[in-house]
Amino acid sequence: MRKTLSLLATVATAAVFVSAGTAGIAAADGGSSGAPVLLTDGLVGPLHLSAGSSGSVTVSEEFAGRLTRIDSAGNKNVLYESADWDVAGNTQWHGSTYFLESQGAGPGDQRDLAGHIRIIDGDNHQRTLGDFAALETKRNADGKTRYGFRGLPAECAAQLPPEMPATYTGEVDSHPYGIAVTDGTIYVADAGANSVVSVDARSGKMKTIAVLPPRPLKINADVAASNGLPACVAGATYDFEAVPTDVAAGPDGWLYVTSLPGGPEGPALGARGAIFKVNPKDDDVKLVAEEILSPTGLVVTDDGDMYVASLFGDGVLKVDRDSGKQTVVLAASLTADVALRGHTLYATANALGTSGQVLYVKLDHGSNDRDAGN
Repeated sequence: MRKTLSLLATVATAAVFVSAGTAGIAAADGGSSGAPVLLTDGLVGPLHLSAGSSGSVTVSEEFAGRLTRIDSAGNKNVLYESADWDVAGNTQWHGSTYFLESQGAGPGDQRDLAGHIRIIDGDNHQRTLGDFAALETKRNADGKTRYGFRGLPAECAAQLPPEMPATYTGEVDSHPYGIAVTDGTIYVADAGANSVVSVDARSGKMKTIAVLPPRPLKINADVAASNGLPACVAGATYDFEAVPTDVAAGPDGWLYVTSLPGGPEGPALGARGAIFKVNPKDDDVKLVAEEILSPTGLVVTDDGDMYVASLFGDGVLKVDRDSGKQTVVLAASLTADVALRGHTLYATANALGTSGQVLYVKLDHGSNDRDAGN
């Protein structure tokens, strides 16, 4: 059914399908050395993380509307706070901190739809850039994309619950959520619009460069029965919305984007999350990896390997660039985001409450720190 976004406060969607069966993540060892180390705790909804200079990390405490910098000893310094805004993805570029703010995403938020990039420079001067709500209101990025059941007979569609249309097209919604900056361009994963947006770092000019394709699921009899759906839907395919949660620049010039599957984000229907790559030059979109449970944060190394925060899985996964094999490199609960500096991998954990943490491990094989901010 339709996605509802107060993304990740309850994590992304109103679950229409709650079926039987769970899926685990393959592998138990992924090249880290030792157990995760606690850097700090007591964070409120730490859904986003980036690695900066001098051993510091920056955390977006989304539920508190707060951006917090944590030094290598675990000490906290609030960089920005506003109860009026949801503070989402953050990164650093050329001495400035870039982060996303939004309002009004999802049916539970009665505020008018709004969203932008806020930039804090080294002298603590602030400015905003972009207007994601205006872009989405004007363009409705996935307004021509059809979701729902494929080819469901009319007599079966008539038996669906009234709150569940047989098909629908994308609605106007915006929740700028994940961010990356490279070569003077800011890339944003908009979890409300189901799109990836580029923003010129100087002019603020915005462009939708990709809409993620729907994520199909074949409905079986157990899923239908456990959700009070008519038996006639068994065997039909349902196209869920692909919800982008993070974006990172890859060594091949493509953007890599994690995606929730737009339905229940726990293990009820299996690991249905995915990683896509987007060519920012011609808007081409390709599926890179799938069968990932609730991927919400991403780092891509110089070698093309991917580290993914699996929110409802076993922790942070390494996804091999060639085989797609998933291995756990940082075991923790409710890992929402991940960042990499050299051989040190950071992650937020316990991220859906008021006792959030930042953990880290040393990797056996690190990166060259090219993309430490994402």
